[in-house]
Amino acid sequence: MLPLKRRREAPEDVGRVGDSVARVSRVVLDGGQREVDVDLVAREEPLEIRVNAVAIAVVMRTPGQDEELTLGFLCTEGVVRQRSDVVSVEHCAGASNNNIINVVLSPDCHVDLSAMRRNTYASSSCGLCGKTTIDRAMQSWGRIGPSLHGAISGEILSSLPARLEHEQQVFAKTGGLHAMGLFRVTGECTVVREDVGRHNAADKVIGWAVERGVDLSEQIMMASGRLSCEVVQKAWAAQIPVVAGISAPTSLAIEMAESAGITLIGFLRGTRMSIYTEPARVMGAEASRGS
Repeated sequence: MLPLKRRREAPEDVGRVGDSVARVSRVVLDGGQREVDVDLVAREEPLEIRVNAVAIAVVMRTPGQDEELTLGFLCTEGVVRQRSDVVSVEHCAGASNNNIINVVLSPDCHVDLSAMRRNTYASSSCGLCGKTTIDRAMQSWGRIGPSLHGAISGEILSSLPARLEHEQQVFAKTGGLHAMGLFRVTGECTVVREDVGRHNAADKVIGWAVERGVDLSEQIMMASGRLSCEVVQKAWAAQIPVVAGISAPTSLAIEMAESAGITLIGFLRGTRMSIYTEPARVMGAEASRGS
């Protein structure tokens, strides 16, 4: 198992440290010895997302890259497909802690906002919480085609966990965040984002790509933890053909990946990996379903 070691620092004061990190006091007990010190923890705050001034969702997230998170969220909700669908993405003036953001859609982008409004907030652990119907949560976008220019080598895939860890700067300080990365099929890192919610981290990298017009059909999405159906759903909406993670997928994630035509890879550790769906995209795995 690849160790994700937390690099500790010696913080001096209690309080906010940038957008993503806060300092808090704590009491540490170790072998009967008591010590009072200060710790770095990941920040978690609500973000209200509005579209054309209509509130549609509240998500619990790590502040930072809110515009990317919002664009990715709207992409994976099927509201926008490209940057030209959006006129502006801006925090609302006067909102405390910049926790309200409004998106103005292009006049050519038509959406029924009442149909997509969530009844409750989406917690940092579940990107599907608050969906008004099961069908809405399990909406599909058509099966993903073969994409990619040739199969991906196992050597490239095996290198991704370490490359992802290298970019997890806030995790290194706090030990409290998930990470999601986009990587080219040749192994180069496209972008990595961190958040208290893995689905938020997915939205952030997708939003980053939408903002820049990146072709997601030629990208691998790599997760720092388990692979849930919400992560696969977002990859499906964004038409990302390969999703990998260092931990296990859920049964629903596998079923969804199979329906979507996504290559789903779990337990990516060292040279070993388990390929649950669409193995033909990985060199040497064409004849088998898993490892």
